[in-house]
Amino acid sequence: MTTDSSLRSGPGTTGRRSSSSRDGRAGGAGGDGGGGRVHGHLPGREHLPARQPVAAASAVPVLDVVVPVYNEEKDLHPCVVRLHGHLARTFPYPFRITVADNASTDSTPAVAAALAAELPGVRYVRLEEKGRGRALRTVWSASDAPVLAYMDVDLSTDLNALLPLVAPLISGHSDLAIGSRLARSSRVVRGTKREFISRAYNLILRSSLAAGFSDAQCGFKAIRREVAERLLPMVEDSGWFFDTELLVLAERAGLRIHEVPVDWIDDPDSTVHIVRTATEDLKGVWRVGRALAVGALPLDRLARPFGDDPRDRALTGVERGLARQLIGFCAVGVLSTLFYLALYSLFRLGVGPQVANGGALLVSAVANTAANRRLTFGVRGRSGAVRHQAQGLVVFAIGLALTSGSLAALGAASGSPSHGTELAVLITANLAATVLRFLLLRAWVFPSRACSEPDFEPDSDSDPDSEDVR
Repeated sequence: MTTDSSLRSGPGTTGRRSSSSRDGRAGGAGGDGGGGRVHGHLPGREHLPARQPVAAASAVPVLDVVVPVYNEEKDLHPCVVRLHGHLARTFPYPFRITVADNASTDSTPAVAAALAAELPGVRYVRLEEKGRGRALRTVWSASDAPVLAYMDVDLSTDLNALLPLVAPLISGHSDLAIGSRLARSSRVVRGTKREFISRAYNLILRSSLAAGFSDAQCGFKAIRREVAERLLPMVEDSGWFFDTELLVLAERAGLRIHEVPVDWIDDPDSTVHIVRTATEDLKGVWRVGRALAVGALPLDRLARPFGDDPRDRALTGVERGLARQLIGFCAVGVLSTLFYLALYSLFRLGVGPQVANGGALLVSAVANTAANRRLTFGVRGRSGAVRHQAQGLVVFAIGLALTSGSLAALGAASGSPSHGTELAVLITANLAATVLRFLLLRAWVFPSRACSEPDFEPDSDSDPDSEDVR
């Protein structure tokens, strides 16, 4: 159960619109506070909307900063006063500060309630269960702000990094943003023990979960609300591993994570239990790694729409699929060349070099055309297969002319060359023939429609033997 003080108007200084009061229970949608599997409650398999710049509205704050606390009666008041003053001076949009109390047993609830009554734009939410992840899930799930953030109550991170943190989310550039204490330009003051633990933990994430972000546990993060709506139901942890799990899933889904170097001073009075937290984090790494390995997480629900990524957009004068076709052609070419050389060596045991070369080229050319037809140019079905093989034989004839001409020139130059010399000449001639073969296959045998037309999905009543170009 949660309690929620009514919101007061945001700062009324020039250039800032005030946020109106908002009633509601922070334990609303998705706010059960637990970390259980709730994948069945996910929205339908549809794309995330394209990122758009956030438009400020007078009735809704642009930014909701959550400060999760547990028994912080001493630090809470100066923290929130300092944060509120900084936002009022520097943040150009309406904002809200939400104090999320994780079942404190001291006078933290009274301090938080007094702050909500004293400062405009500050509210207080009470949770009856502990867990930083639970607090963030509850408040973020119920918030109406388009950008959601959180920071630790000790304000170890310099507040000057707050606007750079959320600006890429407001502009529509990024999906999530994190502060990094491990960036090259960060300035950090902390003990050797915590430094070692932090770097060791991030090294574990990189090696086990292939994490690309630099600092998983810095208490200074932000996320766009529409991303949180999709991502939070997939995050199972409700404690300290919540941050890491959120970032790993977002990164695996291809969402953009913006990193901000921060200035950070360690809090010597921190109540975090390092050993217990590290143990829970390692358990979380194992759980998430196993789920990713077996494909148990529906990360496709986090995909951005086609065209939101500039790499997806059609470019004038650039044919689609060229890079993929080159990779496929090279892979088929390597295998068919090995196949050709093996056949040539086998045929050479009983016949002369020209006959062995012709027979090996003929057999490998048929296999090469069939493989390129299916794997490189994506043509399926039997329709047109005979024509493609006939055209492929013409390409084969050109290759035969190049390789046979090379063998003839070698025989005229050296009389009786060794088998190794013959293979070296044939490999060189085949490299030249390969370039010409790709151009002919792409432009003549399998013309450009195979890569420039949009993907075609046949109807259920279409001819199963018709040519399917993908």
